[in-house]
Amino acid sequence: MTETNKTLVRRWFKEVWNEGREATIDELFAENGRAYGLGEGEAEVRTPAQMKLFVRNLRGSIPDVQIRIEDIMAEGDSVMVRVLLAGTHSGSGLGVPPSGRRVRVAGIVVVRIANGQIAEGWNSWDQLGLLRQIGALPVPQGEDQFLTARS
Repeated sequence: MTETNKTLVRRWFKEVWNEGREATIDELFAENGRAYGLGEGEAEVRTPAQMKLFVRNLRGSIPDVQIRIEDIMAEGDSVMVRVLLAGTHSGSGLGVPPSGRRVRVAGIVVVRIANGQIAEGWNSWDQLGLLRQIGALPVPQGEDQFLTARS
């Protein structure tokens, strides 16, 4: 079961994100599926239709997006992946004019599979880093404040 679930998650990233196949969303995202931690307000994405809208907007902002799975682990009905998103910010779907900048964003996703479909997904990704990379927020100068000794 765990290998089957890992195969499903690999297919999700390959077909949905790297190839832009919306039909795969209908096939792999459950009608009552939920995805958490996406979007600017970390809104809950419900239904394949909402997932398609999210994917369109992100792929419209970063049309050459590629998400590479760095690590994948599975236990029972859950699969965890550590991913790296890379691409060029050349569209305006993020609410910011296209910067033309290359971006790299790390994330961790935990997916629960039920009946051969994604039932739930929890997403944690470096949204702050993305916003800095596209120029929506300033990049801090000097030493990292979390790594600076304080008295």
